[in-house]
Amino acid sequence: MPDKPLILITGANGFVGRAVRKELEKRDFPYRSVVRSGAQDDELALGDFDEGTDWSNVLDGCSTVLHLAARAHVLHETAPDALEKFRKTNVDGTINLARSAARSGVKRFVYVSSIGVNGVSTDGETRFAEDDPPNPHNAYAWSKWEAECALRNIEAETGLEVVIVRPPLVYGAAAPGNFALMVNALKRGMPLPLASIANLRSLIYIDNLTDALILCALHPSASGNLYLVADSEETSTADLTRHLAVEMGVAARLFPFPASLLRLAGRLTGRANTVERLMDSLRIDSAKIRRELGWRPPYTLREGLVITAKELVRNNEKNI
Repeated sequence: MPDKPLILITGANGFVGRAVRKELEKRDFPYRSVVRSGAQDDELALGDFDEGTDWSNVLDGCSTVLHLAARAHVLHETAPDALEKFRKTNVDGTINLARSAARSGVKRFVYVSSIGVNGVSTDGETRFAEDDPPNPHNAYAWSKWEAECALRNIEAETGLEVVIVRPPLVYGAAAPGNFALMVNALKRGMPLPLASIANLRSLIYIDNLTDALILCALHPSASGNLYLVADSEETSTADLTRHLAVEMGVAARLFPFPASLLRLAGRLTGRANTVERLMDSLRIDSAKIRRELGWRPPYTLREGLVITAKELVRNNEKNI
């Protein structure tokens, strides 16, 4: 039996990185962890990931790079040069790492992008798919799209196998961003004006994303491909909140509120993007990865929420 490939994980101490490491350990796969700062145990700290990062020694012996590190979850970006800030890490840093990987003999580069490259929302029965024209909706999504384009150029120049994965919102007990805001609101018993929202959104449970990423790192047919990944089921924002509250054992204090006024409140408070993500539909067709790689999400949406809620309750009890 051939030796298992050594996988380099960037952003290894982040939400997704920790889950990937846990799953690789379960499968007895060797990996090397790289973080920006605060390295623990066997982690390597390289500072900011930008065009000047020295990857030469870190990549020795690695056959695969799983690039998770990114500038993200800036919920209320106010910098006048927001795109340039995102580019420094998400574009320049990715280009530097990919070229360094190619020079070091790395075979495959798995890049975690964002469904935001496709757009901010879908209408009716429409679902985002891999062959849609890109429509980045903010600075973060633009930086991810620019990085994808740069990686395809590097792939053509060097032969590095590039696999790009675009997930939607990732949920789990340690999820950051808007999911964390929802969890905190439920914990505090806050009334939420979500009862009238009748959208449909694709999400992905953290362990489902982890499974898909490892498959993309290992499957021969993944080379050169782009995949959109999501749980098998869709849900509305209101139903997601209700189901999570039930599993957490707290009340979901949802009340109806006119959609037009909710959108206006979002604009007036500088939270228009957050409100849009709560109200709009975003549906994903993940048939390609299922068809080509045989991927099936290991967990249903309900199972993912049950596990998430149990971890949240357990963590809350530890902090009491």
